[in-house]
Amino acid sequence: MKGKPKHIHLIGICGTAMASLAGMLQERGFHVTGSDAAAYPPMSTFLESLGIPVAQPFAEANLNPRPDLVVVGNALSRGNVELERLLDERIPLCSLPQILHDEFLVGKDVLVVAGTHGKTTTTSMLAWIFETAGLQPSFLIGGIAENFGRSFGLGDGKHFILEGDEYDTAFFDKGPKFLHYFPDSVILTSVEFDHADIYKDLDAVETAFKRLVNLVPRRGRIVGFDSGDSVDRCLQKAFCPVERYGASDRAGWRIANLKLDAERTSWSVLRDGRAWADFEFPLGGEYNVWNATAAAALAAHYEISKGVIARALQTFRSVKRRLEVKAEVNGITIIDDFAHHPTAIEQTILALRARYPQSRLWVVLEPRSNTMRRNVLQDALARSLALADQVVVAAIFKPEAIPAAERLDLNRVVAAIQKCGKQARILADADAIVNAIAPELRERDVVAILSNGGFGGIYEKLPQRLRGLGVKA
Repeated sequence: MKGKPKHIHLIGICGTAMASLAGMLQERGFHVTGSDAAAYPPMSTFLESLGIPVAQPFAEANLNPRPDLVVVGNALSRGNVELERLLDERIPLCSLPQILHDEFLVGKDVLVVAGTHGKTTTTSMLAWIFETAGLQPSFLIGGIAENFGRSFGLGDGKHFILEGDEYDTAFFDKGPKFLHYFPDSVILTSVEFDHADIYKDLDAVETAFKRLVNLVPRRGRIVGFDSGDSVDRCLQKAFCPVERYGASDRAGWRIANLKLDAERTSWSVLRDGRAWADFEFPLGGEYNVWNATAAAALAAHYEISKGVIARALQTFRSVKRRLEVKAEVNGITIIDDFAHHPTAIEQTILALRARYPQSRLWVVLEPRSNTMRRNVLQDALARSLALADQVVVAAIFKPEAIPAAERLDLNRVVAAIQKCGKQARILADADAIVNAIAPELRERDVVAILSNGGFGGIYEKLPQRLRGLGVKA
């Protein structure tokens, strides 16, 4: 941006992307401050480790001294006290994607990973492959990539690898974030209906992805999952070569010899019907195999060898809040996962079934996202949760924000799960859940806690309570 400002303040700094941007700006030499309504791990600890101050809660005084530029997070809307002050005083403002493009992407070979599901993990895999190849990529990921110990990196190489979010940009820019990135290459993992607060229907979601595809130059490359009509329709807008990965005969990249073991996953990749490479990694879940195959396919386009790709995947350590083992207490395993869409929940449960085949599987869900709190995917949610043995659903997060006619009906969800012969119940909050289920848990149980937020500190409260109880065989 012209005349680089010295002091940049980020409103909504604890969002995954905003916290990452804060670190990148600091690394570029800016004085960075931020504010948010509430901070929770992993981003709160991440910002603390960088020495970036986070003011809580939002307040006009957080803009003292007056910053040179304010980056407004996309969760912020009119009425926020800081936003109102900067508009009144005409303090310069911009969105995250705007400053990201202007400060970091210009002059780079930009690789964007987009899709309804899997983009965070796939972006992390792709960045680690490029790093293992010695290409020193820059990257921006919507989570903490464990191989890097952070969610961003500013490398000396020519590539910038980033997660492309289809969610809107800011209160003054309702288009998708990824349209600001002007990618040279794209991985498209999936296209499904999501973000019901900003997209009216699947057609609207597809339109956003079509526009992304339409941005890729003729010399670029798109690697798209062969996963149905929605992806097909989006890829029709491509002017560059398109490679498909998936299970159908038309896919150029396919998998074979898949083995989902308790400690590792292995598979073979076929390219144009011929054996191409054998891979393995410590992650669980078939969906992660497809994510890795997509990353391998795009890496191959950038002339990274099969051996380097194999070495990178073998040492890949996943992303925080993606099937993350938070604690093991009295033989009980507690898993933290970000899944908050029926498809992602289904894939998460299937992955845990393969990894813990002899265990009783509990799923504890907080309906928190703007889509999850609505009834638009209600039946699919019940079907996915019914794959678990025991289901506990917390009360809807801020239900008053959703019109009653559109709101998720938890009683119907629980009734549908029980109709499938599984145990399900609704409990008010994290404390009620911990108090109810801790005495019922026994050795070898696996508890998957699914939320895209802090969930009332349940990730710490449940292990703490279990430590005070004896072992149940």
